[in-house]
Amino acid sequence: MKCDSGFSEVHSMGGHTNFISCICVIPPDEKYPHGLILTGSHDKTICAFSLDSAEAVFKLCGHTDTVSCLAVGKFGTILSGSWDMTAKVWLNQKLMMTLQGHEFAIWAGKIMPECGVMLTGSADKTIKMWKAGKCERTFQGHTDCVRGLEVLSAVEFLSCSNDSSIRRWLVTGECIQIYSGHTSFIYSIAVLPNGQDFVSAGEDRSLKVWKNDECTQTLFLPAESIWSVSCLLNGDIIAGSSDGVARVFTTDPGRMASEEHQHLFQEEVASFKIAGNTGDLGEIKVQDLPDERALLVPGNRDGQTKMVKTPTGNVEAYQWSAAECQWSKIGDVIGSAGASPQTSGKVLYEGKEYDYVFSIDVEEGKPPLKLPYNITDDPWFAAQKFLNDNELSQSFLDQVANFITENAKGVTIQQSVSATVDPYTGGARYIPGNGSNSGSRNGLSDPFTGAGRYVPTGNVSPKVNREENAFFPVKKFVSFQQRNPNAIVAKLVEFNARVDADNRVPEDVMASEVRALLKDNHVPTDAQMVLLEKLLRWPKDVVFPALDVLRLALCNRHAAARLCDDRDGPRLVDGLLALAAAPDNQQANVLLGWRALCNVFVAGAPLMLARRDEVVAAATACAELRRDDKKLLVATATLLLNYAAAGGGGGGECVVRATVSVLRMQPDREATFRLLVALGTLLWDDGGGAVELARSLGASRLVAAATSVSDPPKVSECALHLTSILL
Repeated sequence: MKCDSGFSEVHSMGGHTNFISCICVIPPDEKYPHGLILTGSHDKTICAFSLDSAEAVFKLCGHTDTVSCLAVGKFGTILSGSWDMTAKVWLNQKLMMTLQGHEFAIWAGKIMPECGVMLTGSADKTIKMWKAGKCERTFQGHTDCVRGLEVLSAVEFLSCSNDSSIRRWLVTGECIQIYSGHTSFIYSIAVLPNGQDFVSAGEDRSLKVWKNDECTQTLFLPAESIWSVSCLLNGDIIAGSSDGVARVFTTDPGRMASEEHQHLFQEEVASFKIAGNTGDLGEIKVQDLPDERALLVPGNRDGQTKMVKTPTGNVEAYQWSAAECQWSKIGDVIGSAGASPQTSGKVLYEGKEYDYVFSIDVEEGKPPLKLPYNITDDPWFAAQKFLNDNELSQSFLDQVANFITENAKGVTIQQSVSATVDPYTGGARYIPGNGSNSGSRNGLSDPFTGAGRYVPTGNVSPKVNREENAFFPVKKFVSFQQRNPNAIVAKLVEFNARVDADNRVPEDVMASEVRALLKDNHVPTDAQMVLLEKLLRWPKDVVFPALDVLRLALCNRHAAARLCDDRDGPRLVDGLLALAAAPDNQQANVLLGWRALCNVFVAGAPLMLARRDEVVAAATACAELRRDDKKLLVATATLLLNYAAAGGGGGGECVVRATVSVLRMQPDREATFRLLVALGTLLWDDGGGAVELARSLGASRLVAAATSVSDPPKVSECALHLTSILL
């Protein structure tokens, strides 16, 4: 609340040369009777301040990247976590040990009551428990970055994540409770003074109070995000949000703001503009929304959100308060930039991301049912699951499936894109792009590239006529084309300040020239090609957005012709292969290296064929080393599929061996599907013993196992067609 309610500035402390990213307090002791305030910064240092001076009492140096979290334990022990993927333990201003084991940035850290036991949470989706400098246990369960940790007791702790869930863990490794209620990333969590109840806050601009394992209150703030939340000793809650305001909430009438200030706060919340595709609001069709009379019906749970259309045609969002038994306005809903009737941003529903969350009216007078749907799903399968989940009659199947097909027109099948904060730097929400091209064959909707929708036509006999096969052989190359120019440029500008002067680029040049390079069919200038080469010389810890520019440039026929010509082409493949196959390289570089090599096929198929054996061997070895990386296995499968398409019938013994080898790694369903299509293409017009080779490698068993996969149906159907060749 923007008002004076009893807090005032004592003095301003300075000492850092960049943003402050975290803060914690050291309790008073004999040396510092008022305690110390610790701050971690993007300048890679930790400063300690006392209330007696505006200057830092001491500074701790040792991290090589942003200090992202701080915690204090017994005897003045300090735990710091950093984007450099390490945590450090300090005592008496000296570095005692470095904790190494996380694969990506560390976002959270806490010290347990038991002496020497510490917790760290990371963008690698795991939590690690450390004792005496060694990792004692790794906790797995979150499906996205772990953003916050809170200790409940010597045997229990809480974690929150970008996957919109909160988990309660035992130190023995078991997750004993999952709390769902937020509709987007959860950035912060704090325990109330009773040691069991807690509060959480995040990207959905809500502050939630959890008591007895249930959300008992939801407070919305007039800001885009709530970045942090803490609990004071008196039970009050303080939240810091993206509008630069810290607000304190209390249950004590004696500490509450005046009625005037409370009314001003409610007006700020009510007048806040909410994007039309934010959180669980999903894609909005104003004509389908109820009018204000819907607010006469009580809500089902505290924090429930409802949208209504006003007589003027505007859309307003309301939240149900169980304590006050009323709907309170939380904002005006506006359409998101770039939205269209046929596209939607990712929508979180029951803790998972979907491309669409449809509202299905089944019975008049009852609220619509939610149908979550991803564009990689088969509409008939999604419809069947919807009927099963809601115990509806099978007679609705065609109607629901046709509704999905009609309302999801024009989308393409691609890898799912999570809207997570960048796990490598924590900056803008940028993930190195992924996706695939689109196209169709023989008048059929292509089940691989997703031009239009592919609908199964019933059970398929194991012995299928090849003329009826809509899966293989493929003749077109698959590339990773999804792009987000704004995010890529923003990340390049952010990293530009961290590279040496020789490789630094003026910001105005960066913005204009890179944006030009990212445009479809843009004819690049010599200066732009030199700029790209300069960006690719950046250090490996910041080069991944430059690799994303290269990935997209390879999809532009004009730029690709220059990149893949006789002079530069071999050097390009050498560089990408060295980058992608390096066992010690970071995940983003490896992934983008293989995706870029997939895209080389668009203009440089002869170049890739000339290096086929070498590239395929390196890709197989990398997949074996990183077999738990689902996105990497999809990229590997795509590379093998492109080699199959480039080689026509046969396509090379090494490609057959590699395809079967990666299939044996049991990748996820999308990678499995691409490998099946690749194998089918390789074996289609077999004239060199490829079928016999595949059989000898055990392909028949692997393909037979894939015939039992029901979600998505394309996997089993493709496998059935392939079985007829291997019989």
